[in-house]
Amino acid sequence: MDGQAIGMLGLALCLILCGAGSAYGLYKTGAAAAGVLAEDNKKFSKVIVLALLPATQGIYGFVLAVMKSSGLAAITDVAGGWHMFLAAIGLGITGMLSAVLQAKTAVACIYAVGKNDEGSGKYILFPAMVEFYAILALVLGIMI
Repeated sequence: MDGQAIGMLGLALCLILCGAGSAYGLYKTGAAAAGVLAEDNKKFSKVIVLALLPATQGIYGFVLAVMKSSGLAAITDVAGGWHMFLAAIGLGITGMLSAVLQAKTAVACIYAVGKNDEGSGKYILFPAMVEFYAILALVLGIMI
C-alpha cells in the first residue's frame, strides 16, 4: 500500500466514522423529538435545534475529507500517507464518539423540554459542551 492509499484510507475512515456517529445520533434525537412533539406540537421550535446537533460531526468529517483530499497528490512516500491518515483519524474517532454522546445528552434535554419548555435555551448548553471536542478535533485535523 503506497502513501496516497494510506492517506485516502484515513480520509475515508474520517468521513465514514463521523457520518455513522451523526446518523446514529440523529436517529436517537429524532425519536425523542417525535415523542415530545406527539404530546405538544407547539414545542417544535424548541426541540428541533437539540435534535439536529449530532449532525454537525458528519459535516466536520466531510469538510476535513474534502479539504485534505487536495493534498493526496502531494504525498510521495508512506510516511506522508501515515501523516495524512493520522490527521484524519483523530476527527473520525472523536467525531463518531462525540456524535453518539452528544445525542444521549440532547435526548435528555429534549425530554426536559417536554416537561418544562421554559428552560429550553439553557438546555442547549449541555450537548454543546460535547460538541466542543469535535470542533477541537476538526481544528487539529486542519492544522496538521
